[in-house]
Amino acid sequence: MATRLDELDRKILVELQRDAGQSLDEIARRVGSSKTPVWNRVKKMREGGVIRQQTVLLDAEALGFEACFFVLIRTSEHEAEWQAAFLKALRDRPEVQEAHRLAGDIDYILKVRVQNARAYDAFYQALISEVKVHNVTALLSMEEIKSTVALPL
Repeated sequence: MATRLDELDRKILVELQRDAGQSLDEIARRVGSSKTPVWNRVKKMREGGVIRQQTVLLDAEALGFEACFFVLIRTSEHEAEWQAAFLKALRDRPEVQEAHRLAGDIDYILKVRVQNARAYDAFYQALISEVKVHNVTALLSMEEIKSTVALPL
């Protein structure tokens, strides 16, 4: 169920998505309010679960993670025990930036960020040694055209 937000809440969230490191004074100035009401609204949105966490976005390529693979996984296993082992394997691997369970022909899609193809192969070998999968297809991203975590408020 979506949380009710007014226009000021949305403006505050847009500013936080743009740069969560800016001061409350700066956010208040940009949204046309004062510091205390902005602080109260941010606190309320944190307590209500609208704001999950505050973090920093790093440049993967600047840190040597030059390869991004989208990994399509098909499995013939759907038992709870297999799913638990699969989810644990994904959560234990920091290379997996995103994982989604899908409807359709593909069961799961992963976004995996690694230094190079050799590092991807090491990831792949470790994954298939822990969980049985029917088919794995890895697609190398040649160019990131758009990437955002901002929601369209």
